[in-house]
Amino acid sequence: MPDASAVTAAVLDDLRQESDELDLLVAGLSAQEWASPTPAEGWTVAHQIAHLNWTDEVALTAATEPDAFAAEAERALAAPDTFVDEAAAEAVTALAPEALLVEWREGRARLQEALRAAPAGTKLPWYGPPMSIASMGTARLMETWAHGQDVADALGVTRKPTGRLRHVARIGVRARDYAHFVRGLEPPAEQFRVELTGEDGESAVYGPEGAAQRVTGPLLDFCLLVTQRAHRDDLAVEAVGPDADRWLDIAQAFAGPAGAGRPPRADR
Repeated sequence: MPDASAVTAAVLDDLRQESDELDLLVAGLSAQEWASPTPAEGWTVAHQIAHLNWTDEVALTAATEPDAFAAEAERALAAPDTFVDEAAAEAVTALAPEALLVEWREGRARLQEALRAAPAGTKLPWYGPPMSIASMGTARLMETWAHGQDVADALGVTRKPTGRLRHVARIGVRARDYAHFVRGLEPPAEQFRVELTGEDGESAVYGPEGAAQRVTGPLLDFCLLVTQRAHRDDLAVEAVGPDADRWLDIAQAFAGPAGAGRPPRADR
């Protein structure tokens, strides 16, 4: 079994690469392109980067000033449906794109430093249960990839899937019960088998081999599903069993209220 510190370092390396890839996508944009609307209603490309910058800063606070984070979490609980939008809008209003990009770069570098310096076994407070360093890195990677997808869609860019998607899929699988809880639903008692195929032909597999209920499909499509970046009808993800089928309708890999998801493509 790999050493825990090596696993954490690998996750943080992947997070850095995911962020750097998105950085390359936005670094040369014009002011007009920064203002391009993304599939997230009311959010421009600038809003997407502002959100990532804000979440990195909140994660840094959780890692270095847990008491200050507790106050931040209380503010979020007071306005669970609006605090994310408000934070993004505030940053976009306050910073020009060039300054926002610099702030995001500096903020994610500080977060990397803090996470790598945290002692083994550290648990960080978050909006849900406390998270290990590796779990925090995985969550930041998932969000970076998902919001990067919004940016790519806004710019008409097709990104090449990478092996880093396995982190996104894993957190989506682990969040199965959470997706039920936030909707007031009872999670299924039995585990599912999830079998996903990557662009490289390798499989990402979760759950017991003999499970009666199963989910199969392309790794990319599953990641688009659990981050709610595409409608289920537009994806090649399939379920066997009624509980697995219901899960695919409500799956989410992110903390917070249940998302509205995306409508089916108009060209279907």
